[in-house]
Amino acid sequence: MLLFYIRHGDPIYNPDSLTELGKKQADALVKRMAECNPDKIYVSSSNRAIMTAEPTVRFLGKEPEILDWCNENHAWRELTVTTEDGKRKWCFQDEATCKLLASNEVRQLDRQWYEHPRFANTRFKEGIHRIQRETDQFMLTLGYRHDSERNGYIAERPNDDRIALFAHQGFGLAFLSCLLDVPYPLMTLHFDMGHSGMTVIEFKGDDFVIPKALQVANDSHIFAAGMSTDYQNRVHF
Repeated sequence: MLLFYIRHGDPIYNPDSLTELGKKQADALVKRMAECNPDKIYVSSSNRAIMTAEPTVRFLGKEPEILDWCNENHAWRELTVTTEDGKRKWCFQDEATCKLLASNEVRQLDRQWYEHPRFANTRFKEGIHRIQRETDQFMLTLGYRHDSERNGYIAERPNDDRIALFAHQGFGLAFLSCLLDVPYPLMTLHFDMGHSGMTVIEFKGDDFVIPKALQVANDSHIFAAGMSTDYQNRVHF
């Protein structure tokens, strides 16, 4: 099985929508997704994710399934911190929290990183447990039962299906952390995904499967469309 995880295009967060650039990025995805030829398409209930998927589902003539548990609003309530100046940020975007997440004392806690005393008054544990539970249930519907003891999946229904999921960055990093059994601090500090970037995860095998990321946040569709591949509209490469 191949799982394609696509972040929404350049967003307007309030009201929940896409910029004109984001709409162009969504259009650019069509040719790429047609090549990927997904059997099923899932979409977060957020409008910006739905708008990103819309050109693809229209072109392919497929009816997407909406997954509210992927909506970033839920993860935002669980995996954010309030900074000294009263602003709300993702924990992996706050400098002080990042230093703690990178520390040996947190890394030694491995997947129980949220048990660090400094996180006692946060909802980190609740959020990670929710996303892990929902991810496991989702994967089971696709034929793969999570085996957390062995950090992989039992292939109850091994298949060659191609699954696309359109969602978000903040939720997506937690989702990939749970999906790949990579501790959340490692995932969020060392990996990211740009607007409309596509991550490809392979589930290969007929018995016990260890999923592998073949690509992370690929933006070749943007390059092919002749648009700038600026990361977060900030870094050009």
